[in-house]
Amino acid sequence: MSAVNEARRLAEDLLFPEAERIDAAPVVPRRYLDALAGAGLYDLAGEALQAARVIEALGGASLVTAFVWIQHHSPVRAVAAAGGAVAEEWLGPLRSGARRAGIAYAALRRAGPPAATAEPARRGDGSWVLSGHAPWVTGWGLVDVVMAGARYGDDMVWLLIDAEPQAAMAVEPVALAALQASATVSLRWAGLVVGAERVLGVEPYEDWRRRDAAGRAANGYLAVGVAERCARLLGSAPLAAEVDGARAGLDTATPASVAAARAQASLLAVRAAAALVAAGGGHSVEAGTAAARLMREATFLLVFGQTPDIRAGQAAGLGA
Repeated sequence: MSAVNEARRLAEDLLFPEAERIDAAPVVPRRYLDALAGAGLYDLAGEALQAARVIEALGGASLVTAFVWIQHHSPVRAVAAAGGAVAEEWLGPLRSGARRAGIAYAALRRAGPPAATAEPARRGDGSWVLSGHAPWVTGWGLVDVVMAGARYGDDMVWLLIDAEPQAAMAVEPVALAALQASATVSLRWAGLVVGAERVLGVEPYEDWRRRDAAGRAANGYLAVGVAERCARLLGSAPLAAEVDGARAGLDTATPASVAAARAQASLLAVRAAAALVAAGGGHSVEAGTAAARLMREATFLLVFGQTPDIRAGQAAGLGA
């Protein structure tokens, strides 16, 4: 069975029927992530549009589960590209989902001084010393390692660090208005030494920026999934047609057009969820309803992976 079919099967048979229970849990229960691993969905190394359909299916079923899961794939690609000893130890377990990873570098997209920096360790053995912070790190307690990015002059340094308390790393839970079960924390590093065996690579910062921009469509499919779920629950053919349009916009997006496509998808998710709430009346604002959850999820997706150009497109779409 293809990854897309597996994702759709799990979405309909497991995740969506349990979505309110998952959302209300203190943290996403591991058995749901185990089910994704058992279906081979922790290794999306195939064609980009196939991965997009998987993201869409899972995002429309249980966004908090998908949100934890989607963080894993950048570390898998980075470990594969690094090769050597780090790949020998980690690539197989990460691809199978036997071990899981998160990310800690989103703040480095922001303008101004870098949120995290790295310096070569004085002992000259290829180790690095990590300082600074990562304000959003998802899946704490559910992942084994975190791929951290840090600036070293004009370069980006990529490090694989253990997702557990360490003397030079402070962990602070982040309270979220939606997706609280994602176990999101902030990390602060104060001279954390990372050994050479956990270095994934060093590359020019501008090379990463270009590569990062080229992959920005992926997060938009979570919004398409939420919008599509709302359209299905409403039985709205016009809304379904808009979902098809948003999907197509992301499928064909170029680096120049992806921000507009992302803005379109996130705004559609909000409108679709609002329509579902309005259709359900007072029942829609009761705790534990799909409409209330989807509205909170759609709001969350307005800011997930948001960059200044996406924010500008959203503001224009909202007349703000």
